[in-house]
Amino acid sequence: MPIDICSLDSADVAEVYLTAAPTPGGADQQAPEVFGAIASALRDIGATMINERVFFAPNCAKVVAAARADAYGDLDDGVRPSLLHIAGNANGPLGGVQIHAVVGDVSIDGLEVDGNRCGRLVRCGDRGLLTVSGLTAPQAGSAVDQARAMLAAAENFAHQAGVDMFAVPRTWIWLADLLAWYDDFNAVRNDFFRQRGLLSDSAGHQLPASTGISIGPADGGHCAMDMVAVAGDNKIVERYLAGGDQNSAFDYGSAFSRAVRAETLAGSTVYVSGTAAINAEGASEHIDDAAAQIADTIGHARAVLADADCGDDDVVQSMIYCKTPEVEQEFHRQFGDLCWPQIIAVCDICRHDLLFEVEVTACPGAKKL
Repeated sequence: MPIDICSLDSADVAEVYLTAAPTPGGADQQAPEVFGAIASALRDIGATMINERVFFAPNCAKVVAAARADAYGDLDDGVRPSLLHIAGNANGPLGGVQIHAVVGDVSIDGLEVDGNRCGRLVRCGDRGLLTVSGLTAPQAGSAVDQARAMLAAAENFAHQAGVDMFAVPRTWIWLADLLAWYDDFNAVRNDFFRQRGLLSDSAGHQLPASTGISIGPADGGHCAMDMVAVAGDNKIVERYLAGGDQNSAFDYGSAFSRAVRAETLAGSTVYVSGTAAINAEGASEHIDDAAAQIADTIGHARAVLADADCGDDDVVQSMIYCKTPEVEQEFHRQFGDLCWPQIIAVCDICRHDLLFEVEVTACPGAKKL
């Protein structure tokens, strides 16, 4: 099966991004195909995973777990990946797998908070990177209480890496039944960021890039979180609170930057937040018109990339979120030749009238393997 591999190289280390989207079929075929291809690629280039997320339909969870275990063997260091439930896509029940890996002289320490062994601290010389995947707190109670506990645990991981939340350029927030409680989640996150000083009218907002999407964690909790933090002499270079042709998302209550550029292990990484067809005034565009929303969304994301001196060829990973199978079909019709390494998920977007969303990670100078 085809697997997209992009590498950002420095003298000491390479950051490798793998995107494995299966060919059409059932889970019994797709899962061994995907995880076998990933394992072979990692072994061939001598790479070690530092972050992993897996998108799959709930009814194939056992098949996915068995295929992953059979393929990985000692590639699995016991740190939990993000296991995320989707409705599948046009190819079948397994949406695909995204991997961030490293090659080179690095040290990697697994981290744990409250029984969640889902963090890694990676060091190469004077640079460091904290990655957290699949952080959940289902034991906390209500959806709001789980969100509070999840954010507190994320901060705990940051402290273990010797940094605070200001060092976080990117979060991914996976929210089961997002449309039922997205406003409540935003209130929790806003309060958390305000208490830590990331939201500050006087000092300026210092917000990470982020995605909030209606995809639930496989453990049945209301929410889960992935996170990246810079943890050495590397730093966050620029936060684009507004970007491209969109103004700040905080103008309508969502606490994230449109994009953030950070120095990671091997160079510069640009994280473009979840982006949809929202105009400069914060209103949804082209209601009930999937084709126009898709075109405008891709245009908005490209405009943000351009602000960060990136283009399509610099994209190392992307997620394509479609509200319905019909929207997915329209995306393929318009952008079937889009060169972004991509996984497609069918799920709700953050507003009832939005049909499509994308997110992008780009590394200027990365090469395709």
